Amino acid sequence: MAHAGAVDAVCFTPFNKQAMRYVYPGYEDEIGFVSDTIGFTGIAREFNVLEGLWNARVTSHIPLAKVASSITTENILAELELADRCLRAGIARPRIAVAAINPHAGDGGNCGREEIEIIEPAVKAAVARGFDASGPYPADTVFVRARGGAFDAVLTMYHDQGQIAMKLMGFDRGVTLLGGFPFPICTPAHGTAYDIAWKGVANVGAARAAFLMAAKMAAEKRISGNA
Repeated sequence: MAHAGAVDAVCFTPFNKQAMRYVYPGYEDEIGFVSDTIGFTGIAREFNVLEGLWNARVTSHIPLAKVASSITTENILAELELADRCLRAGIARPRIAVAAINPHAGDGGNCGREEIEIIEPAVKAAVARGFDASGPYPADTVFVRARGGAFDAVLTMYHDQGQIAMKLMGFDRGVTLLGGFPFPICTPAHGTAYDIAWKGVANVGAARAAFLMAAKMAAEKRISGNA
């Protein structure tokens, strides 16, 4: 319906990926599912949003064992570009912090050289293209600075690196935005919580935040006429 223009945005309650695979064997994540449903061939990614603070990530739903080999200068730069484009819907010049992948941001190469050889070149390339990007910063402190207002977004290297921080700061308020599609798609950042199903104790805060964000983005899109 959204792809056909019948509605302006989509808001959905959480999908359980294991359950989805029982009926949709090719299911990998929500982005792939939406892309298959509407025939979308562009680039889309998940962003987590908590009261104005965004978290983007270079890798998402892949095993941790595959993360390091998937971190390339090109991939980081591509995610920085997409994050900047999505953030500019509401922020004229988004400030994006880039997290390191190794402890202490590699500690000058003592804990790994990805920061020196891969991440820092990507940040410099982004700055050269006009983005307000900086880093790499140690992942265990960058969200402290972001929460204090130093950045509009943090680009992390893998899923849990950002998810843990964001959910600790606001589990009942966090929203997952599927960015890059022709229309806004929002969902609560938390999971399905089968353990409390039908008990009447679920906190609807994140679902409410997701609905309101979808509505707000749809209204802004109508006013601006932009995808």
